[in-house]
Parts: sequence; C-alpha cells; structure tokens
Amino acid sequence: MTKLYLAMEKDLLVVDVQGERITTKQTLQGMQPICVTFDPFRRERVYCGTFGRGLWRSDDGGETWEPCGSPGLYTEPLMGRGINQAIVTAVAVSPVQQANGYGVVFVGTEPTALYRSDDGGDNWTELENVRLLPSAATWSFPPRPHTSHIRWITPDIKEGEKIYVSIEAGAFIRSLDGGQTWEDRKFRGPLDTHTLLTHPMAPGRLYAAAGDGLFEVGREYLESKDAGLTWESKAEGLKHHYLYGMAVDPGNPDVIIVSASVHAMEAHHLHQVTPESTIYRKEGNQPWQEVREGLPPTEGMVIPILAANQDEPGVFYALTNQGLYRSADTGLTWRRLDIDWKEEYERQHPHALAVRG
Repeated sequence: MTKLYLAMEKDLLVVDVQGERITTKQTLQGMQPICVTFDPFRRERVYCGTFGRGLWRSDDGGETWEPCGSPGLYTEPLMGRGINQAIVTAVAVSPVQQANGYGVVFVGTEPTALYRSDDGGDNWTELENVRLLPSAATWSFPPRPHTSHIRWITPDIKEGEKIYVSIEAGAFIRSLDGGQTWEDRKFRGPLDTHTLLTHPMAPGRLYAAAGDGLFEVGREYLESKDAGLTWESKAEGLKHHYLYGMAVDPGNPDVIIVSASVHAMEAHHLHQVTPESTIYRKEGNQPWQEVREGLPPTEGMVIPILAANQDEPGVFYALTNQGLYRSADTGLTWRRLDIDWKEEYERQHPHALAVRG
C-alpha cells in the first residue's frame, strides 16, 4: 500500500493506493496546509504545518488530527501569536533516531524562525541563532517583502547533528551541532532554494532547485558534494529558469526531476496570468530534458509539486492543479491517478506532497 498526503490550498487530501483500488479522504478542511511530512520511526504519525493555524499531528495516518506543541512555541518571533496562530512553512523529521526512540522534529515559520522538538512535538526549543545571522537583514519574500520564512529543512541522512535549511528568500544555511550554531550563506551558494534534498546513497550531496535563475541564468539548479560548503551549477539544457519542485530517484542518486517555469508569475499566479509550467529530467552528466508524455498541457498548469517514495525505486509523483500523476519509469512517461479530484482543485495552487509506502 502507498499513502500520499496532498496539501491543497484549503484542505489536506489523504490518498490510499492499494493496487488498482484508490481511496481519497479530505481532512484538515479549511486549515490551509502548507507543508507535510511523516515520522520515519512511527508508522502512522504525520505532521502538517498550516498558514496561521500552527502545526498539527496525526497518529493514525491522517484520519484524525490534534494541534501539536506547547503554548510557548512560536511566541517571541511571531509577536505574541500562540501555537494555533503560527504560520508553519516547513516541517521535517530527522532520519537519525535518538536514544529515546524519536527523530528530532524541526519546524520553520514565517517570520523566519526555527524550532526543534526532541520528544515528538510535545515540547519545543527555538534555535534562535538563526535569526541572529549577519545576512538576516537582507532576507525578504517578494510577495510579502516585509518578511521572510523558512522554506525547506533537510536533516542530514547519516549525521543527526547536521541540518541544512533554505530561507525564502536570501540564504542557504547549515548547522553542524544540532542547531545551536549556524554557518551563514556561502559565496556562490543558492539564495532562493525552493526544494533542498539529500540521498541515502550519496552522503554529503545536496540538491537545490532554486529561483536563482531570476537573478542569474544558470543558477537555478545547483549541487553540493561537500554538504553545502561549495556549490556547482548544473543547468545545461534548462530553457525555463525558475525551478520549484524536485525529486530524486530512491534507487539512483543521479536521476533527478524538477518542475520549472519561465518566471515566478507564470509558475504560481493562477488568477492573474495564465500559468505555464513543465517538468525536466536529468540522468547523470546528461543535459536536462523536458518530459511531457502523459502530463497535462504546460499552458494552464501551476508549477507541479514533486515527490518520490523510498519504497518505490524508479517511481515519481507529480501534484498539479490538473490532478495527481505517477511515473513508473524514472520520470520518462506519466499517467494520471484516478483519485477524487474536485473541479475547484483546478483553480488552486497545491503546496506540498509527501509519499510513503
């Protein structure tokens, strides 16, 4: 069985796939989910961050939910807002298990602040040195230029004390000691990373799908082979220079897909312009190649959210405003999954997608 969590504009969809049988459940209705992830050590535990409604936790695979955390979470950076008013923009669970059986849970917010919980989300500590970094004064999110937020949190796959974080927009930062101290952005490192990934078969390798191509063509896709110390552009073949979603084949760290558009406006603004987006695929040292077979037309498609399932090597998923798609041949061809897709979703911008076997 495969379970997928689809964060739409207003609700979270939980999709169960068992062979040809697919069921869809609508949950967290009206909660505006932004990010979602699952706990690698607790089969049915899922975390979902929302816009203005805080962090929520499920212990039954998404059937029921409860607000997560203590009243002290998010207070100072959010000017007095409590747990149920926080704008939670990123959530991640470390794949390295602690002695108490938990993986560390990390939560990022808007305005930019980062927290960790060592007990599954009951108690939280702010990693306040993030907000004290020298580059913090320059961070700004263009649609809301007075603020910024944590866009992506990537705990290291092998070393539990290493954490990689992207801030939208302004910096890639990292910590080598569990978040107590932080290294500020590196020279020629990504500034506007939308998706930041690692791979269990490639320790120290980071993949960054960014909007940096808006500022300098060729900087939209970058890789680091030394855990973020130095970065290399690998954008050959890309004709669209705004990247957003990304997934890496669980069975091959050299097979990558990204979603792309010519500009942030065409990628996201469904009601102001006609959106237009596409998907690219890269294998090894080959240039990026656009893939289209089985996907909806590029015109009218909001930039897709991409994901892979560690239990399905060679398989990718793409969440769009036109439906949910699956590729069983490493992204070369796609087919639409027959899920309950309401007409209203065609006019929405999906926010996140998580998949587990």
